[in-house]
Amino acid sequence: MIIKSIELQNFRNYENMNIHFDDGTNILYGDNAQGKTNILESAYVSGTTKSHKGSRDKEMISFGKDEAHIRARVERHDMTYQIDMHLKKNRSKGIAINQVPIRKASELFGVLNMVFFSPEDLNIIKNGPSERRRFLDAEICQLDKIYLSDLTKYNKVLNQRNKLLKDMIFRPELEQTLPVWDMQLVTYGKRIIKRRAKFIHELNEIVGEIHHNISGGKETLVLQYEPDIDSPFLEDELNRAKERDRKYCSTSVGPHRDDISFFIGDVDIRKFGSQGQQRTSALSLKLSEIELVKQSIHDTPVLLLDDVLSELDSSRQNYLLNSIHDIQTIITCTGLDEFVKNRFQIDKVFRVVNGTVTESL
Repeated sequence: MIIKSIELQNFRNYENMNIHFDDGTNILYGDNAQGKTNILESAYVSGTTKSHKGSRDKEMISFGKDEAHIRARVERHDMTYQIDMHLKKNRSKGIAINQVPIRKASELFGVLNMVFFSPEDLNIIKNGPSERRRFLDAEICQLDKIYLSDLTKYNKVLNQRNKLLKDMIFRPELEQTLPVWDMQLVTYGKRIIKRRAKFIHELNEIVGEIHHNISGGKETLVLQYEPDIDSPFLEDELNRAKERDRKYCSTSVGPHRDDISFFIGDVDIRKFGSQGQQRTSALSLKLSEIELVKQSIHDTPVLLLDDVLSELDSSRQNYLLNSIHDIQTIITCTGLDEFVKNRFQIDKVFRVVNGTVTESL
């Protein structure tokens, strides 16, 4: 799977841009705040309909403009796809595949799979549980259309239930409608919990060996899924929490409160690991993600590396670079020294200056 090209109009700091990528390793280099990450973001939006940063559509549109366009040409299994994204300031985005409009984002499922790796991901272990849930959801949604649907519906029901809890303060009679939302929350919540548990199990079958190798055979990493409530007990716990939910006008139990723990031996490195252990584990997690996607789709994903190498020491840099030689990679960086020093295979180099992209190699 490869991205052949991306065209941008009024996207972030790009008025008009057309870039053609090599099937191998592509380097985007330039000073900070020139627009390198914006290109990676546009690629990620093309495959997932969402920004990796959680930005809303109107925030990705150039200042003073009402809409933006992204066009990505993708090659997969000897077939070519054109993905068009039409971002609008005050309306839902328009999406088309091979010039045929689609009505649901889930119809984009399976066209373009990506793994995005940024410096923020190196802190996924020490940061809060919301970031680890975001990692779970982003990866499973790319692999499982049913999960994407369940998660979307769960979040809608959760928002509706929370709104109802607030409205009940002024209209107590609305409480009789609460069981309708509870039933849906339990239905979708149970499916989400089961799929997340399966994903962590699959990831564990890969991450241990990768982490063992990165750490020079010194450590073995094990992930542990920590559901807020186990699937069979979700309905009972939701009922028990009703008084508390009424008091705080918020749903206090469910998969929206899940977490993941990371163990080296008996040590939970979220709390007691060194920064080196946490960063090595985050790298192991991302490399495992690449391998899991390969196994799931029987193809290679596109890897987007956003200025990650500058955050890694030389041994971790080398391990990462040696692990991605067989997949299309788009890397952003401020300079080329790290690649020259590592004698790393570079297929195309682009210089990015203030929203202008020039091919250098």
